[in-house]
Amino acid sequence: MNQLAMEWSLAATDDERVAGVDEVGRGPLCGAVVTAAVILDPQRPVAGLQDSKKLTEKRREALFPLIQQNALAWCIARAEVEEIDQLNILHATMLAMQRAVAGLSVRPDRVLIDGNRCPPLPMPAEAVIKGDSRVPAIAAASILAKVARDREMQILDREYPGYGIAGHKGYPTPVHLQALEILGPTPIHRRSFGPVRRLLGI
Repeated sequence: MNQLAMEWSLAATDDERVAGVDEVGRGPLCGAVVTAAVILDPQRPVAGLQDSKKLTEKRREALFPLIQQNALAWCIARAEVEEIDQLNILHATMLAMQRAVAGLSVRPDRVLIDGNRCPPLPMPAEAVIKGDSRVPAIAAASILAKVARDREMQILDREYPGYGIAGHKGYPTPVHLQALEILGPTPIHRRSFGPVRRLLGI
């Protein structure tokens, strides 16, 4: 039994619905933080689930509809730039995770969340370190969140040309930082993040 199969057997029983939750976009200087919650169907397993960061873009795109078609329930949610700046990135991420769980069409009995923190939820929840590599439902959530956010970055790249957003996805790469220095922040940049805050003189 491989590690993911072993984690799945530990994560859920036949009569228990366990949701996996993950986020994408805590580190970027722009754009929303995107989360996903997934309840997998043990009767319709999705082959090849893995931490989205370890998969190619092509493989993530192929798995995206398979997860949506075969899961018992899934939901993609977000916290916007304004919420990130108002709440801070940690609390905005927790809010987005709450929204993803609340948006599931099937109420989970338990929730497993990637990382070391859980947002307040109306059902038992557990944080799982490196959960996207250990728990299939979390891996599925990481893929949905990653693909959804990357697609948004492609759109924002066209709306705000010159920043290279499609390439770096908003992360503080040298290309992005140089573009910020030359072009200045846009409405999609997080004003509470250091490089943006400094440029705005806040």
